[in-house]
Amino acid sequence: MLTMANFVLQMKKISKVFSGVVALEAVDFNLKRGEVHALVGENGAGKSTLIKILGGAIAKTGGEILIEGKPVTILNPLHSQALGIAVIYQELMLAPTLTAAENILLSNYPCKWHIFLDRKRMQRRAQELAELLGLNFDLSRQLNLLTLAQQQMVEVAKSLALNAKIIVMDEPSAVLTPHELARLVAVIAKLKQQGVSFIYISHRLEEVFKIADRVTVLKDGKWQGTQHISETNRAKIIKMMIGREIAAFSKRDFWQEETKNVLEIINLKNDHFPKPINLKLKQGEILGIAGLVGAGRTELVRAIFGADQISAGQILINGKRVKIRSPKDAVREGIGFVPEDRKAHGLLLDMNVRENMTITNLKQVSRGGFLSRKKERKNAEVLVEKLKIRLKSIQANIKSLSGGNQQKVILARWLDTKSKIIIFDEPTRGIDVAAKSQIYKLMRQLIKEEASIIMISSELPEILQMSDRIIVMHEGQITGELDSSQATEEKIMQLATQ
Repeated sequence: MLTMANFVLQMKKISKVFSGVVALEAVDFNLKRGEVHALVGENGAGKSTLIKILGGAIAKTGGEILIEGKPVTILNPLHSQALGIAVIYQELMLAPTLTAAENILLSNYPCKWHIFLDRKRMQRRAQELAELLGLNFDLSRQLNLLTLAQQQMVEVAKSLALNAKIIVMDEPSAVLTPHELARLVAVIAKLKQQGVSFIYISHRLEEVFKIADRVTVLKDGKWQGTQHISETNRAKIIKMMIGREIAAFSKRDFWQEETKNVLEIINLKNDHFPKPINLKLKQGEILGIAGLVGAGRTELVRAIFGADQISAGQILINGKRVKIRSPKDAVREGIGFVPEDRKAHGLLLDMNVRENMTITNLKQVSRGGFLSRKKERKNAEVLVEKLKIRLKSIQANIKSLSGGNQQKVILARWLDTKSKIIIFDEPTRGIDVAAKSQIYKLMRQLIKEEASIIMISSELPEILQMSDRIIVMHEGQITGELDSSQATEEKIMQLATQ
């Protein structure tokens, strides 16, 4: 039987209203000592708002928070940390120009005589935490020189440095390799035994079922229920999240006839590739690119798109050699690119939805060399309807949209240019199951409309489900190619770890 003593955290009837808009309505959430409690829901369900209240980033409108049975009013992030709470947000809160070690101890620098930074103690403590997490990179390196996965692990180490009793993880595995995720799971299990409790937010339900003890579902800012993992299943959780079941996608039959190559990469080289890269994309196919983080997948598609320069090699489109020295050249040749990090490389965060949609095709919405707001608005409204983008207005700032709808806006701009080759780098990273289903449908529709797709994904079920053909990369080289009928997770991982 549970008593108040069993709970390290209780959030009772938590509400939050932003300018008259209800973001949370009487949400209950509790956390037992030494457990992993998953928090799931669609984008916009209220998960981030709830943890921002717990982390002191925003103030609640109503409700009560108890830490170890005692009511508290969390004033700010430092107060939250002092109460033993560490929040690892999806958007990493790190200092890019500091070293990894400095970031790990950022909130808890060891000092000599309470004045001077003790670098030896800092390095020693950071190394201890790195060894606990199994980190194998140089902690003296500047943070912005590390991969996204390495930066994520620095954030995890930083939370451990605070000796937190409650650790909140918002999509911690989005950029981790299977090996790094396995290590993180092992660390969580070890810390659970020491009485540390975790709130774990993830859109990957298979991960939730492996890691969590209980799961709470939010929908439209309201509590939908809390279940023990052992007493529920994936279908029940999805139905609670979206109010309906999602039809399962079956693999589509690959075409029988030989189709032409719409894109050929011949002996491509630059600093990322020790050996020449050769690749073909056929008309009307989805070519999946698999591999671990750091395998060179993103670097390859950036080179194709002209974002990174090539030192040698040829690019052929429909059999004709083309010169792509910049993204502008790629767009002119009919190539679109949906990047991995949509906020850093895909969206214009200070602009509205309409402007973000039409930025790649200003000629179509201009008249006599001047931008036509009327044309721009009409184009955007058509695309919003076609892609079923959920928003209040095309004038809304792009930051107000959920991750899935932001992803659709980026896709919309390439539909507007009528691109026939579209590159998707981690197309469903950080978006919920319903939005994933919609993105998959859009990709399938593009294929029907004679587009061809290159898709990078770290989620092997996604690669296997969506791809007609799969190439696997490891350390800047293509290590193998698999037809969809032959591919398995085991075969892909063997090629990815050669």
